[in-house]
Amino acid sequence: MATIVDVARLAGVTPTTVSRVINNRGYISEKTKKRVHEAMDELGYQPNEIARSLTKQKSNTIGVIVPHISHPYFAKLISNLENEAAKKDYKIILCNSKEKAEKEKQYLDMCKSNRVAGIIICSGNVESNKINTGGIPVVLLEKNFEEGKLGIQCDNYQGGKLATEHLIECGCKKVLHFSGVIDEEMPADNREKAFIDICNENNIEFFIRKYDIDTYNQMNYYDYIKAALNEIEGVDGIFASSDLIAAQVIQVCNEIKIRIPEDIKLVGFDDVDISQLTTPRITTVHQPIKEMARLSIELIDAKYNNIEVNEKTILPIKLIIRESTVNK
Repeated sequence: MATIVDVARLAGVTPTTVSRVINNRGYISEKTKKRVHEAMDELGYQPNEIARSLTKQKSNTIGVIVPHISHPYFAKLISNLENEAAKKDYKIILCNSKEKAEKEKQYLDMCKSNRVAGIIICSGNVESNKINTGGIPVVLLEKNFEEGKLGIQCDNYQGGKLATEHLIECGCKKVLHFSGVIDEEMPADNREKAFIDICNENNIEFFIRKYDIDTYNQMNYYDYIKAALNEIEGVDGIFASSDLIAAQVIQVCNEIKIRIPEDIKLVGFDDVDISQLTTPRITTVHQPIKEMARLSIELIDAKYNNIEVNEKTILPIKLIIRESTVNK
């Protein structure tokens, strides 16, 4: 089995230089990096990640805890986090909690024992303020801000405002909002607050429907949507708190012969791939998912290198108008 000394000898450099290349520390010319990597490939040398983390007291891995890997929003977020991490020579440890508090606690303990460089938490059930992460920097993504934790949110209130104003501008007089989870407090609730404020300011009749945690976990909103449309007659505008819900609104409306956008205008939230795969395509609020991923990795990298950063960040959003609100 090849050693770091063997790599150094083949590359014509010192073992210290090989170590610096592996750990991406200090200035090394691209030419030297290439020689070292070519020597590693030729010899089949694989750095011992465990030994490296023990030596440095932290590794080049970042733990990411999400509630679902199959949800379109989290799937897109994970992909962007992995891309951004690779740019800074980090690797991702992906933890799918399935909204189970015990699993989330186990994953946090695993991240600590593996001496990760940082932890990104996207799951609503993690009570990170009650967990000692041993000095490991924690980024809370679309979770309520907490003292001592880095937090990133999109401007959920502004997103709800833009979505509701657009429905009103499209002539909607009776609007329905599919909001968040019953008895679950999260930053996305500000979308509902904006919806209420804008409807009241414009004397618009409005209705709100929330759903239980099981529906959220199963990602099947069909029954909630159908029940609401059967119960509330004359709805001409819907603001869904995610594109996944909006896509299911289209499904239900097609089945009960309601036309979108002729009978009901529809706005979603997130701007994930599904918003452009439906017929009609969904008008939606664009979340800056790529920017959120990039900033998450940059914050952890800065903390890793003892650089001071802003603890709280709210990123701007924008409305993307498509066929679900615009008559052809």
